[in-house]
Amino acid sequence: MTPPEPEKKTFAFSTMIVLAVVLVVILLTCVPYLATIVSAQTPAESTAAHASPIFGVTIPAGYKQWELIAPAEEAAPLDELRAVVGNQTAIDAYQAGKLPFPDGTVLVKRAWKRKQSPEFASATIPGAATTVQVMVKDSKKYASTGGWGFGRFINGKPVDEAQHRTCWGCHEARAKSHDYVFTRLAP
Repeated sequence: MTPPEPEKKTFAFSTMIVLAVVLVVILLTCVPYLATIVSAQTPAESTAAHASPIFGVTIPAGYKQWELIAPAEEAAPLDELRAVVGNQTAIDAYQAGKLPFPDGTVLVKRAWKRKQSPEFASATIPGAATTVQVMVKDSKKYASTGGWGFGRFINGKPVDEAQHRTCWGCHEARAKSHDYVFTRLAP
């Protein structure tokens, strides 16, 4: 015996409602995820947005764990404490006294406003972070600037092109005899 026609329609209608509810639940679950995928930048776009103009240098991942090369203090008007760290290629070159630095050398200068310690009046401690400056050695890519690419960043963002244009001139004029690098390995 075949079921009467109204039962078939009710079954079909119930199935459609269940499928519609399942579809809505899936969409509501997936839409936020899909929206983040659609709105996210590609790795190339993200890198370009965080790269220095002219040189394309970015802040290297993990640089805060790199070995210290030397600390420094910058007098007024900057009044900064600075620390230069380097990747393993840089550390090896410094320790071997190797000049010019080999390709792959990366130096990062971290800078903070200096301030008086609240616990010890004669001590100066780091205050607010000011800049992160990066030098990358690639003798082919940066042949016109002594083999070095430069990046200067404030709050993780590169400063403007005009500021980047000053990097090479300063290093060329003052540090040519040391492969354009100011920092010496601290004793």
